[in-house]
Amino acid sequence: MSQADSQFDNVSIETRANVYHDGKVTSRVVKFADGSHKTLGIMLPGEYTFGTEAAELMEITAGDLEVQLPGSEEWLRIQGGESFEVPANAKFNIKIHSLVDYCCTYFK
Repeated sequence: MSQADSQFDNVSIETRANVYHDGKVTSRVVKFADGSHKTLGIMLPGEYTFGTEAAELMEITAGDLEVQLPGSEEWLRIQGGESFEVPANAKFNIKIHSLVDYCCTYFK
């Protein structure tokens, strides 16, 4: 979902939520006709570590966070309307300062 996109058409959505970190992070899978998928989710304030299987693009549609990408000591400030990428097979740390609404795109 690019910053210009505000909806997806002709998709299917898994109704069962992905729930992480004691319910403070949730998402739903959106499946596209071409076989690709994204997740749409919410993260509540807190500090979390995530791991990736595929490379990911995290688009933040609302909220305020800091992310520490793999191999970096630096924390980057990200706000609604901004995004960041994470490589495959990596871990990253995230500090959520206010409720975050996000869309995650997965790359093969």
